[in-house]
Amino acid sequence: MITIALAKGRLAEKTLDLLEQLGISCSEIRTGSRKLIFTTDDGTIRIIMVKPSDVPAYVEYGTADIGIAGKDTLMEEGRSLYEMLDLKFGGCRLVVAGFPDKKHSGITQSHIRVATKYPNITRSYFSGKGETVEIIKLNGSVELGPLTGLSDVIVDIVESGRTLAENGLEVLEEICPVSARLVVNQVSLKTRNDEIKRIIDGLRELLEGKES
Repeated sequence: MITIALAKGRLAEKTLDLLEQLGISCSEIRTGSRKLIFTTDDGTIRIIMVKPSDVPAYVEYGTADIGIAGKDTLMEEGRSLYEMLDLKFGGCRLVVAGFPDKKHSGITQSHIRVATKYPNITRSYFSGKGETVEIIKLNGSVELGPLTGLSDVIVDIVESGRTLAENGLEVLEEICPVSARLVVNQVSLKTRNDEIKRIIDGLRELLEGKES
């Protein structure tokens, strides 16, 4: 039995759609049950529903053979995993955002405060530019950082940019594109290669078919 860790929410729904297109019945999960562990009707796959930021941990430690998570989560966690497939959904951008005047004056001032849910990514990004920043870790709406004066800018994911615009903020720099990725436990890929490869190849064919 292959175990897949799915991030609760919209990524899970999209992943279930793909699995069902592979002929894997996920009817029990679709019932809206509050259970956290499910087994597909044919008994070949176990699915565990976890918090998005926990997916990499479940896969790294081998509790799950496969995981589906956003690229932003994988970058932030920095776990030892094999990233095997870009699933092409959940698309957005990881950006530095703030008030428009920051773009014109530059954000390379001597002391920059950055509010974010992604302290590791933020530290790495600014360090790569040779800039030292003060990182303020927030768990809620990071847009409040610049609005209240808590921070100069924010690092966050952006889809349409509507929330930024409605709060007078805009994208200042783009860090990287983000989408859902399939990751695999390093040991599982060796010991259960055939089963895992069958799932990955099936998903890849589905995705290529949608692009053609």
